[in-house]
Amino acid sequence: MALEIKQTLKLSQQLVMTPQLQQAIKLLQLNRLELADTITQELLENPLLEINEETTQETEDIDQDAGAEPESDMALRSDTAEEAPAGDEAAAEAAAETTAEPEVEVDGNVNEDFDWENYLGEYSSGGSGYESIVREERDAPAYENLISRPPSLRDHLLEQLAVTGLSGEQKALGEMIIESLNPDGYLPLGLEEVAEMAGSSLEQTEKVLQAIHGFDPLGVAARDLRECLLIQARELYPEDKVVLAIIDQHLGDLERRRYQAVAKRLKVPLERVAEALEAIQALEPKPGQALSNEEPFYITPDIYIYKVDGEFVIVLNEDGLPKLRVNNFYKEALAAGADSEAKEYVQGKLRSALWLIRSIHQRQRTIYKVTESIVKFQREFFDRGIAHLKPLVLRDVAEDVGMHESTISRVTTNKYVHTPQGVFELKYFFNSGINRFQGQAMASEAVKERIRKIISQENTVKPLSDQAIADMLKQEDIDIARRTVAKYREMLGILPSSRRRQPLSGMSKKGR
Repeated sequence: MALEIKQTLKLSQQLVMTPQLQQAIKLLQLNRLELADTITQELLENPLLEINEETTQETEDIDQDAGAEPESDMALRSDTAEEAPAGDEAAAEAAAETTAEPEVEVDGNVNEDFDWENYLGEYSSGGSGYESIVREERDAPAYENLISRPPSLRDHLLEQLAVTGLSGEQKALGEMIIESLNPDGYLPLGLEEVAEMAGSSLEQTEKVLQAIHGFDPLGVAARDLRECLLIQARELYPEDKVVLAIIDQHLGDLERRRYQAVAKRLKVPLERVAEALEAIQALEPKPGQALSNEEPFYITPDIYIYKVDGEFVIVLNEDGLPKLRVNNFYKEALAAGADSEAKEYVQGKLRSALWLIRSIHQRQRTIYKVTESIVKFQREFFDRGIAHLKPLVLRDVAEDVGMHESTISRVTTNKYVHTPQGVFELKYFFNSGINRFQGQAMASEAVKERIRKIISQENTVKPLSDQAIADMLKQEDIDIARRTVAKYREMLGILPSSRRRQPLSGMSKKGR
C-alpha cells in the first residue's frame, strides 16, 4: 500500500464564540452579588471604566437603549450562536453581527460612525484629596484586626483543657483527641488508634477521653450516637432510669417506633415511654454544630414583585450595583496625539468598557422580561399561594419572550425573587405536572405542598401510609401513584409512616 501526501480544499461553516459573546452569557447567569463582584473586578482592570455618581446624558442614552425593544435580543443571539444546530448557522451568524462591538479602524483612528465622545463626561481629579485618603489609610489600623469571629469548637475545647488538672503529657494527648474531632463533635477514630498514634497506653487514653466528655458542649468527643446521648442524659437526667435504659439498650427500637416493645421489655407503661421519648428528643445529637464556623447562607433577592392596585409590579434589585461610564480622561490622551501603541491600547479598553455597559443593561432587561412572563403564567400562585402553582416548562417562557430555552435556564439559575408569597428561586416556578381525572394538570410542587399538609394533620398514633395518602389525593381529583407519593415525601424530608408513629397523641411536655 503506497503512502502519499496531497492537498484538498474543503468548504465548511463553523460557529465561533467571541470573547464579547462569552462575557455576555457569563453576565446573564450571575446573580446580583456575583455581578457586583464582576463589576468591581472590571473597574480594577479597565482604566476607562469609572462609577457614574450622578445621572448623565450617557446613562440616559443607555437606559433608553436598554428599555427600547430592539430588533434582536442579545441574550437570545448569544445562545443561538453557541448552541444553534447546523441548520440555523446562518441565523447564528446574523445574530453575532447584530451584537458586534463598536467599529474601530485598524490604523488607530476611531470610525466616524462611532461617536465615542458622547460616552465621555467631564473629568476632574484632586491630588490633595487622594493624598489625604492615602494618609488616612496609613494611619488606620489593619482591617483584619477589627474583625471578630466566634470561637471554634477546637478553640472552645482547648480553653477548657488548659484549665484542667491533667498533666502535661495528658494535655498533649487531649489536644490530639480534640484535633481529631469532626465538625459534629464526634471522635471518628477508635481508642486503640488514638493511643497508638500518641504512643500512650489504652488506660491513659481512656482517662483523658473521659475528662473531655465532661467538657462543654455535653456529648462532645463521643464515638457514636448512643455514647453521645448517654453522656448528656447522665448529666441532665441522672435519676431517670427509663431514659438511660432506652438510650443504652433500645435506641434501635426507638428509631423504628417500636414503643410497645420497649414498654414491654422495660416493664413500664406506654405513657412512661412517651415521657422518656420527649426527654430524649430534647438532647443534642450533634453537639459540635453549636460551635460550627460554617458561614450562614443569606439570600438577597435579585427581583422584587409587589402588588399595587391589583397589578403586580416588578422591580429589579440594583442596590450595590454601580452605574458605569467611560472615564473621559483618556479623551485627552487620544486628542493629544499619543503614539499608535497607546491609541491601540485605549481603543481596546474602550471597546471592552462599552461592551460591558451594554451587556449589563441587556442582562437587566432580559431578567425583567423573563420575570414578567413568569408572573403572567403563575398569576394565581402570586394571588393565592403554592396550592395554585401551575405546571410550567422553560419552553413556555422561551416562546413567550422570544428567546432560546438555554437563555431562560441561565436567567433563572441562582436568582431569587421576593414575592407576596415569600422568597423563591426563579427555578421554583418551573415544574412538571400531575394529571387530574378532570380539569387541568396540577403542578408537582403544589402536590408536594398538599402531601405535606396531609401529613402535618395526621393522627401521630396511626400515621398515614403512602397508599392512604395516594387514595386521599385521588378523592381530590389528583391522579397519583403510591410510588410518586413516596418520592415526593422523601424529597420533602418526611419519614415513612413506620418512623412517624408516636406512642401517644397530645403528649404533655415534661418539665425540665
